[in-house]
Amino acid sequence: MKDFYLKPKLISCLKGYSSKQFINDIVAGIIVAIIALPLSIALALASGVEPAQGVYTAIFAGFTVSLLGGSRIQIAGPTAAFATVVAGIVATKGMGGLITATVLAGIILIIMGLLKLGSLIKYIPHSITIGFTSGIAVTILIGQIKDFLGLSYANGVKPIETIEKIEANIEAISTFNWQALLIGALSLAILIVYPKFEKRIPPSLIAVIVCSLVVGLIPALSKGVNTIGDLYTIPSGLPAFTLGDMDFSINSILAALPNAVTIAVLAGIESLLSCVVADTMVNSKHNSNAELVAQGIGNIASVAFGGIPATGAIARTAANAKNGGKTPVAGMVHAVVLLLVLLFLMPYAALIPMPTIAAILFMVAYNMSEYKEFAHTLKTAHITDSLVMVVTFALTVIFDLVVAIAVGLALAIIFNLIFKSKKAVS
Repeated sequence: MKDFYLKPKLISCLKGYSSKQFINDIVAGIIVAIIALPLSIALALASGVEPAQGVYTAIFAGFTVSLLGGSRIQIAGPTAAFATVVAGIVATKGMGGLITATVLAGIILIIMGLLKLGSLIKYIPHSITIGFTSGIAVTILIGQIKDFLGLSYANGVKPIETIEKIEANIEAISTFNWQALLIGALSLAILIVYPKFEKRIPPSLIAVIVCSLVVGLIPALSKGVNTIGDLYTIPSGLPAFTLGDMDFSINSILAALPNAVTIAVLAGIESLLSCVVADTMVNSKHNSNAELVAQGIGNIASVAFGGIPATGAIARTAANAKNGGKTPVAGMVHAVVLLLVLLFLMPYAALIPMPTIAAILFMVAYNMSEYKEFAHTLKTAHITDSLVMVVTFALTVIFDLVVAIAVGLALAIIFNLIFKSKKAVS
């Protein structure tokens, strides 16, 4: 087992594992769970699914990836990178289509790990990563304007693409609700200002508690403000096994393959990027192939119990490290704590105002936008790298991630071949 190339990091971490580190991992796991709860709910809603499905994802994918993965402190769960992809699949193919695509993506990730392809992810141009990451941030921000302003769409209006959402928001601007904007602005103010004075408690949790109380206790400020409970059903208890909804027909599998490849590539890129960040925080070295296999199994486990696609979450992974987590035990504790929340506290999620969810996702979009890196690339990179980045960004916003990554990679390959041919001639 010592030289097995897919050996989970947990095995080596348990050698010499102390009671002190166990306590540190428990504390870190609890804190990360507190951070993950409102984010998981918000990201589920941004993905077009029920709020509890985000929590299912954090529990089942989070536990599996920590148990089998190749990083000491990786925290897996729903992330903003998947929001627009999942929303598009659910809107066009339904949950059955999402389950099929995610299971296939999980199988692809497992095969990639088994074939030792983990190191190949690093060859995807950085310009493409920046382009689609920034594009996803813009699509998330635009998608939350409706709830932040309290807009009401006309009957039958269900925009899917970003451009459609912009048009729908413009058409519905007359339904603007000032109370919703006030709650959204209060939430945003807490998210921005609170961390300047106190960093031990996640600002998203404070925003959720404060704004839920305001909406619940002050009728004048709650008129027309939707809460999660107004729009969604909050289930209690454990989720049901859902792989039975997967369509195993050849036609369905072939139709799901493009989305499956997108999910697999995105999960691989995001997870391994998060592993690299994690390595610098705890002075470790991750096993990329074990991580890919764990991500594959974790994604299958997630949708098997009602969740959505998952990947390594850089912000939650960083929070794990900053709060003393040093081994995969912290990630497993985080999943167990969320399971307890699901069983005993989840009904209270119905009280969360939708403008607060929108504000949380605004901050998620801002933090993932990489606007400084985007601007730096435009100023300093070769014109072809800048072009690949801008095209990938634009296609992510206007069309979808599948088109953006495909075209971005094609352009990068063409430019690379042109440069090689010029060098050969010279």
